[in-house]
Amino acid sequence: MSHLSYMEKLLDGIEVEWKLLEQLVVDKFWIMPATPKFNEGETIPYITSKNIKGGHISFDKTKFISREDYIELSRNRPILAGDFLISMIGTIGEVAVVKESDLAFYGQNMYLIRLDETVIMSRYFWHFFDSPRMKSHFQAVKNNSGQGYLKANNIDKLEIPIPCPNNPEKSLAIQAEIVRILDAFTAMTAELTAELTAELNMRKKQYNYYRDQLLSFEEGDVEWKALGKIAEIKTGQKPSEILDTEAEFDYINAGTTRSGYCALSNCEGDTVTTPSRGQGGIGFVGYQNKPFWLGPLCYKIRSIDNKALINKYLFYILQSNNQLLLGLKKEGGVPAVNKSDLAKLEVPVPSIKKQERIVAILDKFDTLTCSIKEGLPREIELRQKQYEYYRDLLLSFPKSEEVTA
Repeated sequence: MSHLSYMEKLLDGIEVEWKLLEQLVVDKFWIMPATPKFNEGETIPYITSKNIKGGHISFDKTKFISREDYIELSRNRPILAGDFLISMIGTIGEVAVVKESDLAFYGQNMYLIRLDETVIMSRYFWHFFDSPRMKSHFQAVKNNSGQGYLKANNIDKLEIPIPCPNNPEKSLAIQAEIVRILDAFTAMTAELTAELTAELNMRKKQYNYYRDQLLSFEEGDVEWKALGKIAEIKTGQKPSEILDTEAEFDYINAGTTRSGYCALSNCEGDTVTTPSRGQGGIGFVGYQNKPFWLGPLCYKIRSIDNKALINKYLFYILQSNNQLLLGLKKEGGVPAVNKSDLAKLEVPVPSIKKQERIVAILDKFDTLTCSIKEGLPREIELRQKQYEYYRDLLLSFPKSEEVTA
């Protein structure tokens, strides 16, 4: 079914009028009071535009004001349940609907919209407003001085499509049907995310269980050897240039993810890595399957004799026992693991055939887990694109001009 034919069927040939947002509200105003006195001992949150995220108000990292100051600030410009708050300075164009459970709070750098719900449904407006089209529009019209900001006029003069404007009852029924369809896609995406996340967590638990079983050895079953006797342990060097954009080689340094990219490599693949210094990275064990650049704050650990020790097995055994690496951490200043201490760490070394079997099994589990982990964002992105397609289909009413403000 084509774009227009679907809309024509839904609207049944009735009129659609694009109305200015200021015509669809019962109240609107800036929330930009003089900065009050903050006190962590008080209980009323005081938010800014940064706290408006994903249709909701986040009360993380807020300051607090007294109830007396709140009453004074909100006396003439109260924030009520059902109001829309729009971020106007710095973080711009984000929108949140105030819930009853959010109250009471106040803030600044926001614009408040109180819709006339005899004309426009709150959820209908939210779907229209919280779209990439609107985000792009706000980026285009914002004033770029300072942090960047929107003017009240940029909001008031937005044009909103109102079907059947002369028949409010039918108009709201059409809006409700559009909302029903779009909410169904939103719920579908949320349900899919929950299901795939649960599946991923289950696979991770299975993987950890079998890994721990495979890497648990009875006393006397295997020989335990000091890491420094069976593997080369070295740190790297700082590259001449660290690239932000993707290049041929990863730059592996302190931390739990790559630290950038490099045009050259200084270390071959099939190598175990673990940070030597830094906040948050100590104890993390990585495996680099292709050449990379090894930084100065990271150890490479490679088998001296591949016929006696497989690097991938070494990765799995160190990963499953990363608490031993954490136990080597030196506190005071920047956390660090000394090479001499790492070299003394003893690891179990079974026969090469048993190592091969362990690696083969764990690789399969890792592949299963990664396939879900990689597939999760792809599936969510697909559902999000479906939602955006139908939202644009349902809300792009025939109109001679694009949104202007």
